[in-house]
Amino acid sequence: MKRLCRVLQVWRSGFYRWRKETAARLAHHQADEQLAEQVRRIHAEHDGTYDSPRMTAELRAAGMKINHKRMERVMREHGIAGLRLRKKVRTTIAEPDAAPVPDLILVKSKPQTNKKWTDSGETHDDRGLRHRADEEGRPVPIPPELVAILREHITEFGVYEDGRLFRTSRGGVISIGTYCEAWKAARVFALTPEQQASPLAARPYDLRHAAVSLWLNAGVAAPDVADRAGHGVDVLLKVYAKCLDGGEEIANRRIEDALAA
Repeated sequence: MKRLCRVLQVWRSGFYRWRKETAARLAHHQADEQLAEQVRRIHAEHDGTYDSPRMTAELRAAGMKINHKRMERVMREHGIAGLRLRKKVRTTIAEPDAAPVPDLILVKSKPQTNKKWTDSGETHDDRGLRHRADEEGRPVPIPPELVAILREHITEFGVYEDGRLFRTSRGGVISIGTYCEAWKAARVFALTPEQQASPLAARPYDLRHAAVSLWLNAGVAAPDVADRAGHGVDVLLKVYAKCLDGGEEIANRRIEDALAA
C-alpha cells in the first residue's frame, strides 16, 4: 500500500480516511437522492416555478432542517431550476448602421484545482455557474470599447475549438501563474511607482470589485448591479456596502427634504 500510494502521489493517511468514510459518503449520496425526489415532486406541483430559495422555504415549512447551500447544490446537480423573470437591461446603444452582434453569454467556468480532487482527473474541471442549472448561462455586459478590443483579438488570434479566447500553443488551459505574471507586467506599464507599491489592482479579480463599486456609486440600483455581476443582492450589499462613497450625505439630504415637505 505504501508503494501504491507513492506511485499515485497520495497520502496514506488520506487514503485510509477516504476508505473509512465510504459508508458516510454513501449515506450522504442516498440522502441527496431522496431530497432530489422531494424537490422534483414539489417542483412539478408548482409548474416548475420554484427556485432554490422558495424550495428551501417550502421544505423548512414542512419541518425539514435543510441548508440553502445544500439545496442549491442538489438542484444544480440534478438539473432542476425554477422560473426566473429577469428584467432586461439595455447596456449599450448600437449605431443605427452597425451590424447586429450576438450577446456575450457566460455558460461555464473552468477553475484550477488539484487534479486529485476533480471529477475528471484534470487540473481544470468544467463547472456550471453558481446558483444556476447546468448549461444555464448569463449575459455579460461589456462597454463598446471592450467589444472593439475583443473583436480585434478574435480577428487576429481566433478562438479555440471549445470557444476559449486564451490558450497555450498546444491548446491547453493557461495556468493562473501565467496570468499573474502578465498582470504584474501590466501594472508596471500602466501605474506609477507609488501606485505599484499600493494594493491598487493587485490581482485581476480586483477589476470586478472596481466595476461593481463604480456601478453602485454611479447610482445604479442594487438589483440591476447584482444581475450584471451574476450574484445575489444580499451578497452585493454585504461585500460592497463599504465601497459606497457619499451615500450618507445623500441619505441625510433626502431625509431633510422629506421632513421639510
